[in-house]
Amino acid sequence: MNRLQTTINGVLFKNPVIAASGTFGFGREYNELYDVGILGGISTKGLTLHPREGNSGIRVWETANGMMNSVGLQNPGVRKFISDELPFMKKLGTVILANLGGATLEEYIEGIELLNDSEVDIIELNISCPNVKTGGMALGIKKEIAFEAVAACKSVCKKPLMVKLSPNAENIVEMAQACEKAGADSLSLVNTFKGMAVDIQKRKPVFDNLYAGVSGAAIKPIALRMVYEVCKNVSIPVIGIGGIYTVENIVEFIMAGASAVQIGTVNFTHTLAGKELVEGLQQYFENMEIRTIEEIKGIV
Repeated sequence: MNRLQTTINGVLFKNPVIAASGTFGFGREYNELYDVGILGGISTKGLTLHPREGNSGIRVWETANGMMNSVGLQNPGVRKFISDELPFMKKLGTVILANLGGATLEEYIEGIELLNDSEVDIIELNISCPNVKTGGMALGIKKEIAFEAVAACKSVCKKPLMVKLSPNAENIVEMAQACEKAGADSLSLVNTFKGMAVDIQKRKPVFDNLYAGVSGAAIKPIALRMVYEVCKNVSIPVIGIGGIYTVENIVEFIMAGASAVQIGTVNFTHTLAGKELVEGLQQYFENMEIRTIEEIKGIV
């Protein structure tokens, strides 16, 4: 019996540990370190309809118990992903989530139409990226705008549509409810928090883009609270994200109501984290005689 199996939007995950978008590339580099097929799923590097070079200047900055990033969605574009990266990813034997961003709603829709005909399992709609000046951030702040965007995307989407939420939204619960009402099949949260850093030697902001996304262990208690609140107020599956470093952290998010989790920053600080967390979670379930995720999901 596989104690760790979980089903989200009709897609079977062998376990609830998913590599978060932007922290795992397309799996190639990590697969040289361990068989990433052990993971429940991989969310791709953030994709846009057209290739992007990303932000200029410093892109990554260490902060207390975490990191900041201002990568700016550097990626090869949806078409190149489908032709060059997806065939490799499908051989890994794990669920593939295509994380999709965009500068305009039209770009989102065209990206979805391309992905509809691909072999990705789920489309994760990124309306929450804090590093792009147009598109993502605006869509993920106000629930009315998010509702219109998700509804438009859902109307053309043939895959399960997961919507990734920003913790910077005006009200995270109302945002989640608006996305559910608009047709989202599931939700993932939270993306990074909006922050900044100052180089006191140069006497100027560290990032050319001024602001950057804050992630890592420091945000876990806030992310957990937001996941708990959303799980109590929607009826669709929720994937918990934010500062997950340990097996205990994973169990916390599941007990708060999450159907699965995504691990991000820990992949940078400990490159074997995915493998070790899956194995550790399996051992925990066996030791505690937990037969299925449903036994502990949402019990707090």
